[in-house]
Amino acid sequence: MSINSEIELRHLRYFLAVAEDLHFGQAAKRLHIAQPPLSQQIRQLERMLGHDLFVRTSRSVKLTKAGEVMVERARRTLAKVQEDVEAVQRVGRGEDGSLTVGFVESAILSRLPAVLGRYRAVYPKVQLRLHEFHTRELVDALRNGLVDAGLARDAGTEEWLEVEPVVIEPYIAVVPVGHRLAKEPAIPWTLLKDEPLVFFERSAGQTAWERTMENFARYGFQPKVVQEAEQWLTVLRLVGAGLGVTVAPASVAGIAHADVVCLQLTPPGGATHLDLVYRRDASNPLVGSFRRLVLDGFAETELKDAEEFPVS
Repeated sequence: MSINSEIELRHLRYFLAVAEDLHFGQAAKRLHIAQPPLSQQIRQLERMLGHDLFVRTSRSVKLTKAGEVMVERARRTLAKVQEDVEAVQRVGRGEDGSLTVGFVESAILSRLPAVLGRYRAVYPKVQLRLHEFHTRELVDALRNGLVDAGLARDAGTEEWLEVEPVVIEPYIAVVPVGHRLAKEPAIPWTLLKDEPLVFFERSAGQTAWERTMENFARYGFQPKVVQEAEQWLTVLRLVGAGLGVTVAPASVAGIAHADVVCLQLTPPGGATHLDLVYRRDASNPLVGSFRRLVLDGFAETELKDAEEFPVS
């Protein structure tokens, strides 16, 4: 006979209390209920099962064979329910589940790797999936629900998109090691006026592209872009090969190789932002815990320009 669907968790708890004490009065006292209602609940459970669970005499209470089996099953059922409740609570607190995080290349040059390592340590039960994107691709992935949160470069504004800057950094100039400006510790933006520019594609990040070009316009010129590339490492390699110069977020100095020199720009000009991005209507509760840890992680190291972004 299958278990009646009317059996409730309280029936199992009451049954186990009696099974453990083998005394209705003691079990009732432990459960903080009167003995008659306890006896009624056990009788009700037995009727639903179709079998006695206890042998009752005036002097003792003993488990029947069916009762012995029921003890094991009831404990297993209640333990599973408790496990499920705790699992749901962990997800609700942002401690369990699955989280997909996107990031742009330059984010890896920031505190992000350390923050991700800390996140895994603090939330070991979370399945963390990481994907690299351009900013435009990352925003599209958020819009389409393919990513839960991310780190974007100058994400821009969207009505549905929450954008929180976590790093505000200056721009630097990157020139070939043999360039006429390579020995200067810092250069004004105007010295780049007639230089061919190697730069990232506009479609990769509209706002980041526009912010950089606004700096050139502020000093009265627009550069001639002679070559585009998708990744900063590629841009730097092309600069090192002599195709031109570039202007980049200061953190890009972290992947500069021996063929290029990174220079400070004066005046610093408008800054570029590394932004934490996520949907305003984010339904995944893990986004909240990820946000808090990211903001805390980046706040621990307020930008120390000379240390975070070394330039020659």
